[in-house]
Formats: sequence, structure tokens, C-alpha cells
Amino acid sequence: MAPVDDNKLTGLVAATFTPLTSQGEINLMEIGPYIDYLIEKQGIKNIFVNGTTGESVSLSVAERKSLANEWCLKARGKMDQVIVHVGCMSLKDSQELARHAAQIGASGIAVIAPSFFKPSTAEVLRTFLQEIAAVAPTLPFYYYHLPAVTDVKVPAREVLQNIEKLIPSFRGVKFSGSDLLDFGQCVSCSPPHWSLLYGVDEQLLAGLVLGAHGAVGSTYNYLGCHINNLISAFNRGDLIQARSIQFQLQELLSYAIKLGFDLGVNKQLMIEVSGLSLGPPRLPVRPCPHSYAKEIAHKYHTIFL
Repeated sequence: MAPVDDNKLTGLVAATFTPLTSQGEINLMEIGPYIDYLIEKQGIKNIFVNGTTGESVSLSVAERKSLANEWCLKARGKMDQVIVHVGCMSLKDSQELARHAAQIGASGIAVIAPSFFKPSTAEVLRTFLQEIAAVAPTLPFYYYHLPAVTDVKVPAREVLQNIEKLIPSFRGVKFSGSDLLDFGQCVSCSPPHWSLLYGVDEQLLAGLVLGAHGAVGSTYNYLGCHINNLISAFNRGDLIQARSIQFQLQELLSYAIKLGFDLGVNKQLMIEVSGLSLGPPRLPVRPCPHSYAKEIAHKYHTIFL
């Protein structure tokens, strides 16, 4: 068994949208141009694929395999890391996707808590994660914490207790919750080789202050260059500049939320900004009303350009 790659994941990670055709089928042809756009226009070198932004729960296992393979293939030699989310409601499906991620050369895998039959305790959730990590032991493993969506109320800090004894490949958390107390405790208990990645874009600066090593988010698909400037300002101690950029992002999202900012609107905004052909979301997510996307795109250009 080869050792786990200990290339620590830091900086910005774009949670990618899944390109679909107008008929709702996956569109692999757009992945190459998508990767080039992220690198050349947004300065993004790490991606998190088949996650919430990628509509993973609306995709079949076969579709997720096909997408993961194409993301890894097209990113090879261009991106630093491709983290493949393999979480499913079914343990067996998650294991199948984890094995596949190892076969195609993914940089790591992530798993969200199942949200239909919910784990009731940290111990049960750790065991679920362990069963998935065990089938791909050479890949860095990340827990994807998203309580607002999963409705799993177990604090991430409790999940992390002694987790590396169960999962030797464990390397960090995608913390997409707003509980900064819980996040701070995760940071304070984590060893140096873990990556604590904050996932609430509109309060990234707070996550950085508490010790986040990087961030995973959907808005970094089209705001990566600006948020890279936020991180650079923070790292050199320029909190005034860092706050200014954070407030700009908050202004955009606050405006979008008033119009009804959901995954469909977010995806259409990416299309408007990038020019990529990503298609509509898959039902039950509704397509974005064209007027909403135009209004938010106009606001985006007013704030950032």
C-alpha cells in the first residue's frame, strides 16, 4: 500500500459546477475550457468536484465517475489538486466512488454526512467515514461538514476526536458551517498536517482569523482573483484591504439573496461572468430566471470591475 500524499491543501479551492447540456445530460466537452478559465482568469489551482455546487446528489454513480475522470484528466499538469467528493446516501455507492477516485489519480476524496438516515452521534458518523476511507487508503481524506443542508447536528469538533486513529489518511475538513466556535475548536485541535478549509464565502475573513488554511466555495469560480487578493492582504497584515474585499463579496451576495440566490441562480451567474456553456441545473433545482441573472451580473460588474 503506497503512503498517503502529504501535499497539504491550502489557498482557494473552487467548488465546481457540473456542465450540463440544454437537455440535462453531462457535458464533458466543457470541462477543459472550464479548467483553463479558472487558471487563467481567476488564478485558481485547486478544485473540489461533484460536491453540492456540482449537484452530486442529482447525479448517478456512473455520471459522477465520468465527471471525476474528466476533471482529473483535464486538470493533470495544470491544477495542483483535484478533490473528488464521493459522499452518497448509500455507503456502497460512496465506496465505489472512492475506489474509482483512487484509480483515476484524484488528489484526495471528501465525504459529506448522509442526510436521509442521519448519523445520530459522532461515533456513528466517524464509522461511516472510516468505511469509505478504508477502500481508498492512499488518498488524503476530508470530512465535508455542511449542517445547514444535511441537518446533521453533530459538531465537527466531535467528529474529529481521535479520527486519525480510525482513518490514518485523514487530512482535514471542508467546514461549510457558520458556527465559528465549532470551527475555532477544530483549528485548535488539529495537527499541522491537516487542512482546515473554510466554506462560507461571505465570512471567509473570519475563518482566516481563526486559522483556516484555505477556503472552498462556489463564488471562487467567478471571484477567485478578488478573493486571492483578500487572502494576500490578510497574509501581509492589511486588514483594511481584506475587509474591503470581504464587504464587496457580502454586498454582492446580499443583493443576490434578496432576489432568491440558489444553486440555479449561482450557476447562471457563473455562465454570465465566464461565458462558459454550463447549461441549466438538473431538477429539482429550478432554472434561473434570465432577468435575475442579468441583474446580479450587473451588480457583480458594478462592484468588482
